Amino acid sequence: MPNGSRSRSLPHRLLVLATGNWLSRGYLAVFALSLLVVFLFPESGFAMSFLLLTAPLSFMSMVLPFGPGTEGSWVVEAAAMGFWAVWLLLCAFVNAAVLGALLTRSANAASPGYRALLPRSPGSPGSPGSQGREGTDEARPASPRPRGIRALLAPAVDTWLARGYLAVVAASLGFFLVAAYLLPDPGFAGIWPIMTTAPLSVVAFLVASPVEWSSSLAWLSPLLFTAGAALSGLFNAVLLGRLARTLRAREARPAA
Repeated sequence: MPNGSRSRSLPHRLLVLATGNWLSRGYLAVFALSLLVVFLFPESGFAMSFLLLTAPLSFMSMVLPFGPGTEGSWVVEAAAMGFWAVWLLLCAFVNAAVLGALLTRSANAASPGYRALLPRSPGSPGSPGSQGREGTDEARPASPRPRGIRALLAPAVDTWLARGYLAVVAASLGFFLVAAYLLPDPGFAGIWPIMTTAPLSVVAFLVASPVEWSSSLAWLSPLLFTAGAALSGLFNAVLLGRLARTLRAREARPAA
């Protein structure tokens, strides 16, 4: 059936990733429990855990025009809360798809059908021109698959989605450093890198905050936070890149 794979839209492919394996389904279950905590234990310290679970996209609701705290008639307030609830569910849906892409990509890479779709080099077995080289290549050990930092970080820079996210992270960190070292009052400049690189940026903030209490090392605190937030953003970019790779592979996969 020609173009059978094209009939699957992007939302459908995301839905498959968000519900297709134990990791994504487990994340959605934990997210559902976090929402239950909000209603049962609103004063608990875990009441706001759903924001961390859906970060960084959920933190963008702080700059959106509608959300909790919107004042107006009951219709406006109800619409604002409804918009925020839909946005929160969408954030959880995207994060579940990101986690689902981790296992899906590993399973696809290990399957013979997926390897059959990969382009073959002229010297690979089964490709044209390989028959004459089989005798000399049998004794040559196969080159190991590249594994290392470069291979792990490749998804963060080889897709437009990941590169665009890294650009936003770089802009937020640059603004924070300028405000921290050049402006007399940086104010809440650190909120932007926290929002863009959450949830791990919260750990970076907790590590860098005690350093600021020491007068002799206070200048080091912004640098520590910037380094931690940069690593957090790089980690998020790798996950986004893996998601983009998986979606692209599913779109290019021919129909059976």
